[in-house]
Amino acid sequence: MLNTIARFFYRYVFKRSSTYTLGVMISTMYFERIYDEACEYLFETVNKGRLWKDIKHRYEK
Repeated sequence: MLNTIARFFYRYVFKRSSTYTLGVMISTMYFERIYDEACEYLFETVNKGRLWKDIKHRYEK
């Protein structure tokens, strides 16, 4: 099973540098998006109650 998956990736992704580069670029975009969402969630969790969206009602008239 693992050999079949490795063979598939070698044939269709890693064999040519153009497909490898495209795969790296697409993976980078998805990784960046996931990483950004995770960091944003962590920041908002740690700073809950101190963010503008949490205290805005105190200063609005």
